[in-house]
This record gives sequence, C-alpha cells and structure tokens, in this order.
Amino acid sequence: MIRKPRTATTLHLRQNTAMLSFADNVIRWQKQSGRHNLPWQNTRDPYRIWVSEIMLQQTQVSAVVGYYVRFMARFPDIASLASAPIDDVMQHWAGLGYYARARNLHKAAVTIVEEFGGVFPKAHTDVWSLPGIGRSTAAAICAFAYGEPLAILDGNVKRVFARNFGIEGDIRKKAIEDAMWEIAEREVPSKQIEAYTQGLMDLGATICSRGTPTCLLCPLRDGCIAYNEGRIVDLPGKSPKKDTPHRQTKMLVLISANEVLLERRPPTGIWGGLWSLPEVAVEADVLAITKAKYRVKLSKGRRPRPLPEVEHGFTHYSLTIYPMEIAVAKRNDHLAEPGVMWLNMDDIAGAALPAPVKKILQRLTG
Repeated sequence: MIRKPRTATTLHLRQNTAMLSFADNVIRWQKQSGRHNLPWQNTRDPYRIWVSEIMLQQTQVSAVVGYYVRFMARFPDIASLASAPIDDVMQHWAGLGYYARARNLHKAAVTIVEEFGGVFPKAHTDVWSLPGIGRSTAAAICAFAYGEPLAILDGNVKRVFARNFGIEGDIRKKAIEDAMWEIAEREVPSKQIEAYTQGLMDLGATICSRGTPTCLLCPLRDGCIAYNEGRIVDLPGKSPKKDTPHRQTKMLVLISANEVLLERRPPTGIWGGLWSLPEVAVEADVLAITKAKYRVKLSKGRRPRPLPEVEHGFTHYSLTIYPMEIAVAKRNDHLAEPGVMWLNMDDIAGAALPAPVKKILQRLTG
C-alpha cells in the first residue's frame, strides 16, 4: 500500500502535540472537538451540574438528555426538589435506572436545605459528604461550578488512563484504582480545569471507547502506550468473565374496571421505592394468593390469563418476568392501605414504574 507522504504542516502538528503535556493535549482537543452544547453545559450553577453528574453515572449521554430536561423543568432548583414528594421525584426518574440515585438526590437536597441554608456547598469536602456523591463526582461538580482544580476518575477516565499510561491489571481492584488516583492527581492542570475535566469525559465516551476506539482521532495517541505497543485490546485489564445468573418471577396484573393494582417496593434493592406489580414465585398458586392476600372477588368465567413474558437485564443478573392477568369483579377496602394503590390505566405513561412493568401494562392498553 502506498502511503500518502506527510506534509510539513502535518509533521509540525504531530511534533507540537508530542511536546504538549497530557493535560494540554486534552484541553486543546476538548476546545476543538469536544462536546459543548449539552443542556447542562455553559453554566456555573452547581445545582444543574450536580443533577447532570448524578444522571450520567453509569448512563450514556443520549439516554440522559431527555430526562434531564424534564427533571429540571419540574425541579428547577434545590428548594423545589427538597420539598417535592419522593413519589414525584421517582416518577421523573422512572426508566432511567439505578433508582438509588434519585432517592439520594432527593435526600441530598433536603440535607442542603437543612444544613446549608438551601445553598449548594462550595467546599469539596462538604459536596463529597452529601448522599450519593462520591469523590470523583464531587470533584467534577467543583471543577465545573467553581473552577477548582480537582482530579476525577470515573469509568471512562479509568479506561483512558489505563491505555495511555499502560496500567496493567483489573481497574476495579483497589490497588489499581489507588495507582490511577495518583496519576489523576498528578496530571490535574492548574488552569482550564473545566475544559480538562470535560475533555477527559468526552475522550472516554467518544474516542477511547471500550470496544472500538478511534485511535487515529485521539489527541493522546503519540504518547499512548497501548496505541504505540499495539495493546489497545489488552488494556484496561479485565476480570475473569463470570456467568450471569438468571432469575424468574411471576407478576400479578390485577385489573378492576380500568385500574391495576400496584405495590410500593422496599426503599432499597432493585427498583427501590417504585410502584410495581405484585410478585410471587413462578410456581405459586396465583388464585390462592390473590384471594388470601388481596381479598378481592374475581370475575366469574374469567380465569387468570398468562401475558407475554418479558426479559430484562440488570448489571449482575438477567430476569424473566411471567405476567398473569387477573380480572377483579369487586375490590376490598383493605387495598386502600399505605403501600398499595390502584392506578388508572390511562396514567401508566407518567407513573413511576420500572421499565419492564410499564412495558407489560402498555401492551394491555394497546
């Protein structure tokens, strides 16, 4: 293959890039090619920055944008978030996943009102102390809101560091993470921390991706150990692959007129705090449980009807849901107690329901 000769200009740019520091390369690239028009950018408002950073934890930008816009329209400031019912907060989070983030966001807003007079704290240690905010998130907030030169180390940044600096080993292990924090602290620039922090995030998300990195567009490739040694596939190191456990559950879809029975899930665990369909073991006697627990009168001549099963994946396991539709002729006042509610089927779209539950119910409504 005949290679196109590099021009003097190309050589000059490559030499200049090589002479720049790690941080300078990141900053220059971010200003030229990074993301600049996301809804939470171009602001110093720590509240807006905080909400975006929490939403972006383990979630792609494309999935967050719509949720962020709707969330901010409903909760435009700390006071409105702190005073809102948790159900309202969860409703605006439903479908985004990792629901502990929403609960902690609300809890932190209440803490800010009670302990900081409703003003988002400026000290890094105070920000770090808030529920749901870790070291890296606190640093990102302080960098974007206050221009404080602090190191970040999220999942994308770990991948950039592992490849660029040739860091061996499983990046989830504490010894490796500690080594990365040392590098992160060392490379923090004294100026332009906003562009540097955003640049690291952008590089990890758009250039130095997990599966198919676009190394030829990377501003760090001249000094990148993985690129220059042909070890992009090997870094970062991976843990031994484990089989993903599979679980099954049966969900009861009790329908009375145009309403469906929901139960609030426990505050912790999967879908914590959300409203969901009642669950029973796959082998359970549906009719016996329905009559004993919910004390409803079933419609004559209408036996429980199995609905299409739903597959749903979590971080640590996969779940198969077997929904069972049960027609209710008469409800019992017992079901008006806290933690149990009847939801009008017309209100499903805006309800705080787990994604697979909403999918089951929306299939019924057509």
